[in-house]
Amino acid sequence: MADSRRSIPKTPVEVRIGDYIIGETLGSGTFGKVKVGIHKSTGVQVAVKIVNRDKIKALDVAGKLRREIQNLWLFRHPHIIKLYQVISTPTDIFMIMEYVSGGELFDFIVKSGKISEKDARKFFQQIISGVDYCHRHKVVHRDLKPENLLLDANHNVKIADFGLSNIMQDGEFLRTSCGSPNYAAPEVISGKLYAGPEVDVWSCGVILYALLCGTLPFDEEHIPTLFKKIKAGYFHMPEWLGASVRDLLKKMLTVDPIKRISIDDIRRHPWFVIDLPSHLFPQERDEDASIIDKEAVYEVCQACNVTEREVFAALIANDPSDQLCVAYHLIIDNK
Repeated sequence: MADSRRSIPKTPVEVRIGDYIIGETLGSGTFGKVKVGIHKSTGVQVAVKIVNRDKIKALDVAGKLRREIQNLWLFRHPHIIKLYQVISTPTDIFMIMEYVSGGELFDFIVKSGKISEKDARKFFQQIISGVDYCHRHKVVHRDLKPENLLLDANHNVKIADFGLSNIMQDGEFLRTSCGSPNYAAPEVISGKLYAGPEVDVWSCGVILYALLCGTLPFDEEHIPTLFKKIKAGYFHMPEWLGASVRDLLKKMLTVDPIKRISIDDIRRHPWFVIDLPSHLFPQERDEDASIIDKEAVYEVCQACNVTEREVFAALIANDPSDQLCVAYHLIIDNK
């Protein structure tokens, strides 16, 4: 007699963690995976970064993960990836993050090659807006590169991966050499002291060059030769680039960090200000102001079966781990 069990299809097991249904894998990293998730109450899609505790210990990266969580908690900016919630279990840490579907800026550059100054400017303005926000909140990213710049469905930039970021302290200088060699500033690879923001400016200069030219200004397989070129500040400037953007690139890729252009001066540069959307640099007093969206509150009430009073109380308490706060921000960011 045939084994009847062979004809019974297996029912896929629905994996859940907290208020989320976990789906397919989006990507894998050194110490974990990123999977797509669905917030059960709202139906909003999220990215779930799953970090294995044993791998964290084995690779000695607890500090890296802690910095990423700490800094992402601080931020609410349209061009920085959002962290909505952290769920901890005995074996794993689940970071519930904003989901974006456009892939990495790196892949966009590889596919497109060099792009027009107009399109490059749009990306660059968004990147500088996010980096400026980080710096004013005393955080230096220290690993800016196209692989860490994600794109949403409308090709808007989202800065990600704050694992190498650092909190700036007044009067304190850093010495840690970190980040990717091709994007690292001369003072970083030389092991010199640096304040912080200037190394992000250099990396942004390399990214702008890559956007405009489809190649890197400093690119050698032999690392000592690469470092020699970076320290000398030697790179080829194509003649077909416009005079204004050539001027900006030279000022950003200046070897001496004291003479290197600042973020504030980049914001005032003639090339940068062309077609600059006003919302990228709001007044400081308005930037972190929180105006409660009544339509979103109503949607939270419907999705979570609670009263408006409960939602308002949760938002005023501003506890990022509160389920109603999480649902509200998911709805706001996906309107």
